[in-house]
Amino acid sequence: MQNANLGFKNDLFVLPFDHRGSFQEKLFGIKGRIPTESETAEIASYKDIIYEGFKKSLKQGLPVEKCGILVDEQFGSSILKDAKSHGYTTACPAEKSGQDEFDFEYGPEFGAHINKFNPTLVKVLVRLNPEADKILNERQLARLKQLSHYCQEHGRKFMFELLVPATPQQLKTVDSNQARFDSELRPSLMISAMKQIQDFGVEPDVWKLEGVETRSDVERLAAQARNSAHRKNVGVILLGRGENAEKVRHWLKVAASVDGLVGFAVGRTVFWEPLKAVKEGRMDRDTASSKIAETYKGFCDLWMEARA
Repeated sequence: MQNANLGFKNDLFVLPFDHRGSFQEKLFGIKGRIPTESETAEIASYKDIIYEGFKKSLKQGLPVEKCGILVDEQFGSSILKDAKSHGYTTACPAEKSGQDEFDFEYGPEFGAHINKFNPTLVKVLVRLNPEADKILNERQLARLKQLSHYCQEHGRKFMFELLVPATPQQLKTVDSNQARFDSELRPSLMISAMKQIQDFGVEPDVWKLEGVETRSDVERLAAQARNSAHRKNVGVILLGRGENAEKVRHWLKVAASVDGLVGFAVGRTVFWEPLKAVKEGRMDRDTASSKIAETYKGFCDLWMEARA
């Protein structure tokens, strides 16, 4: 299925805080169970801090049309509604949290939940290594094709977050060194995975990809995203992967001037330490949201300066 309107032409600076399982476990110690009603409200209140930081950054002069949030329905329903009422760019996840295999958070009712919040982009996170379990990959791809077709049929933009975890054999070839895997093997595996996804009939408007070290690798990723006439407007944004700010700045500087790269999605690097400080009583909520605004705006300014 080819879509003449495939792609996303605008710059896109996403503040993602759709984390659910990892958020519950690492910040609140909730593991292996559904949070209670009071716990859910508390978690939602911490996501409100992030959203306040986002709004503060806009007041400080960031271009509203380039900025957006990615937040989940479970803990961010009120945020999604408020953001939509202000005309902000929004993205909402469709995947179950914390699973190695992609599946829908709300099963066959996924469309109803998308319609409920009417996000600018529908997002999925998928772990797919082209040299891993073929049956598992095809099972995921079949579900993703269903979502891709839904988005096209309903005029919705589709954001695809691709993670390529190393197989044991791949790690063995780099002496179990994750940094070597990331620099030597992962870029080519990402390109192979993107091709496999495209060939299966899954058509993202925006690829959300892990950062790579060299400009040539960024160019290869962008070329794969736009490898045919009907994909000429498909965009790529880089994710932060929870790395330190210095690493993220390096990735953004490398990518900003490459045609096809339209922005980034950096979350934990922006909000994790301020939220942790609030949880531990070392920082108040207003200071935390101001710190989030400062860091997020810093990445946006860096991208725009590098682009210029």
